[in-house]
Formats: sequence, C-alpha cells, structure tokens
Amino acid sequence: MKSDISTKFNICIVEDDPWYGQLLQYQLSLNPDYTVKLYSLGKEFFEAVQEKPDVITIDFSLPDISGDKLLKKILRHFPGVPVIVISAQSKIATAVELLKLGATDYLVKDEYTKELLWNAIQKIRETSALKQQVQHLERQLQDKYSFNKLLKGNSPAVLRTFDLMERAAQTPVNVSINGETGTGKELVAKAIHMNSERQKGPFVALNMAAIPGELVESELFGHEKGAFTGAISRKIGKFEEANNGTLFLDEIGELHPNVQSKLLRVLQERELQRVGGSEKIKLNVRLVTATHKNLAEETKKGSFREDLYYRIIGLPIVLPPLRDRQMDIILLGKHFLDEFCKAYQKPSMSIAPTAHEKLISYDYPGNVRELKTIIELAAVLSNSREIQPEDILFPPAAKNNGLLAEEKTLREYTCTIIRHHLDKYENNVPLVAKKLDIGRSTIYKMIQDGEF
Repeated sequence: MKSDISTKFNICIVEDDPWYGQLLQYQLSLNPDYTVKLYSLGKEFFEAVQEKPDVITIDFSLPDISGDKLLKKILRHFPGVPVIVISAQSKIATAVELLKLGATDYLVKDEYTKELLWNAIQKIRETSALKQQVQHLERQLQDKYSFNKLLKGNSPAVLRTFDLMERAAQTPVNVSINGETGTGKELVAKAIHMNSERQKGPFVALNMAAIPGELVESELFGHEKGAFTGAISRKIGKFEEANNGTLFLDEIGELHPNVQSKLLRVLQERELQRVGGSEKIKLNVRLVTATHKNLAEETKKGSFREDLYYRIIGLPIVLPPLRDRQMDIILLGKHFLDEFCKAYQKPSMSIAPTAHEKLISYDYPGNVRELKTIIELAAVLSNSREIQPEDILFPPAAKNNGLLAEEKTLREYTCTIIRHHLDKYENNVPLVAKKLDIGRSTIYKMIQDGEF
C-alpha cells in the first residue's frame, strides 16, 4: 500500500491575535490538501469542533484559558491528536513542561515560525500516513491468518479444529499438532502465532527430519566459533532466533534421543548454552511442535522420552485428513481454483457437477496439498471455463485406500501436462508451446531426454 497523503488534512488553529492567526491560516492554506480553521478562544474551539482534527495548534496565552490547561483539555477530548504549542515565551522550562504534558512540538513566535510550523505539520502528516500503512498491513496480516480463511471448511472436524486453534492462541502453553502429510501443520502453527500475544515477535520454523543428525544440536541451540571442525564463526540457533516469539519444530518425532535430553533441559530451565560456549542465554519462547507419528506410542517403544513428551504435549491439536472431511472437498477445490485463476490472471472457472463426483470419490493420501495440485493441473488441462471429469487426473501410483501415495515432483507434473497437450494436438510442438506459454526448446529437450 502506497502512502496516501492526498486526502484532506484538517488543521485547527487556536490564536487570539487576529492578524497572526490569519497569517498562519493563509500560510498553511497554500497547501491545497489542507483544510485550515481558525478560532480565537479555547471555548469557541470546543463549541465548534466535534470531530477529531488531524492536528491542532494553540497559542500559549489565551484570554479565557492558560496554555497548559487548554493542552490538558484537548488531550482529554481528542486523545492521540498532535498538538503544537505556539508561544511568545522562549523559556526552556515552559517548553519542557508542555512537552511532558503531551504536546507534540513547541514553537516560539518569531520570523521563522511559519516555516517551522509548515515543516512540523508536514512531518506529522507523513508520520500519520505511515501509521495508517502499518495498521493496514497489520489488518491484512491478521486477515490472512484468520482461522476460517486458513482452513477452509464447514465439516464438524474442521470446526473442532477452529475451536482448539482459538484456545491455543489465547493461552501461552506449548502446542502439539498431529496430522498426516499435507494437512497444513505449519500453516496452523503460524496462524496460532499470528493470533496470539506474540504476533509481533518472530515465528521460526525448523523441520527436524530435514537436518542431518550431527547438525541438529547446532541448529537448535547455536554454536561458538571453534566449537567443532568447520565452526568458523558463531552461529545463532533457532531458539535464540525465536526469542520473544514462537518456535515451530516440525517432525519432532525424528529427534535423536541424545538431543531429546538437551531439548528437555532447555525447556525446563528456559535457558541455553551454545555448543562450545559457557554463556547462559535466557529464553522466552513458545514452542509449537508437529508430527505425523503417534508420540504416545513412540514413548511406549522407548524411541521418544516420556518426560519430554509430557513437556511438549501442551494443548494437542489433531488435524483431520481430507478423507474425513468429504463435505469440504468441493469447497476447497473451488477455493484453489479461484486462487489459481487470480494468480495467473485467467477468467474465473467452475467445477462441473459430474467432476464433483470424481473429486469426492478419491481418498487424497496427500491431503489438502494433493487436492490443490490436482485442481491446478485440472485448470491447466481444461479447454473451457468449467472443469470436467476428464480434466481431473489422480497420481497413477496412488491407491485409493487411504495410504500415503508416492509424491510426484513438479517436473513429473510438468511432463504430464505437456504430454497431454502433445497427444491432444497431434505432437504439434509449436502449437503446444504457444498454448502452455513455454519455449519450444524446452519441449524438444524433454522429448530428447526421453521424459515422455
């Protein structure tokens, strides 16, 4: 959002000297975006002004009220409105006292007052515009991470999840999220953070399954220079990065037993030492963990520490698989289709009723993530503004039995799309390249490499 300072900016001047007041009013009115009104008495000002001005200038010595009393009264009636005091007094003590009371600025009446007032008001206006931008961005961020926009659905399972997410956002306890691949565990973790008191602090995410075992401790807690071979400089760990915010540890069930004990100690003592260091660093971190495993069963098998389990379990949230949310499939599908059309500036599309049946018949082992991929592929394959059953392709390796399907890479999906168009247009490479907006050489090379 760009700064918008083109709207009218309302300025009130309270000045009992008619000549000087009109001089200031004329000077400020040279800016066509300013609406400037002049009042000679404090009483006149309060009787006339009902809505908050954008800025108020006051003379320190008015016949009916003193400058400090007028300032206090204005701040009570119009909290947050900047007030500039203009006075013939040049005493520093007077200026300091008024600034302590809440005045935004203090100007002495002299030959430079007009210029100083112009600059002060311009600065106030720019600051106000910046605050509005920040507030707008914060509202956008809140809206983006509102629970009902993050998890689309009306099924009882989703409504229960909304309730738990709301409770988690309102409490400081640790949160544990359990769900299959593709159910959106990290998105839920971030939404809880963005709706909690820690929203202005950092959100740091780390997937434990993606880190080699020998590097996990350093990633979590950091290390000092020379702590081990290759430690050429100090490294700040994820816990420190997340201080005063939220740390999300995905696939916590993959954590090595040796590191589990160190994690437990950090959580208990709420402080850490970097690897190879002696300094104790205090922590204020909320921990959110996630896993697709059953940690209770893992503790029984001895692969996960029971004391750590009870330390991190906190408020448990189980994300339902898509196969248990059948009534949400079409709603989600339309949502992803709208997103796709908007992102690629395409005309809006719909899903044919016969295609509804095909979508609902599938188990989605890859859950919401898989549904999104299927819908986007269908949008590419469709020859009309309505997705038909033949446009919906399920991964060949997936079995309709609820088990996790073999994940396909983006390259594999790209090959599927190109192959479909080559078959459809009788291997006319220039035409397919034009239809898909890709280079002919890309298609020829894929053919040469035997990818079809």
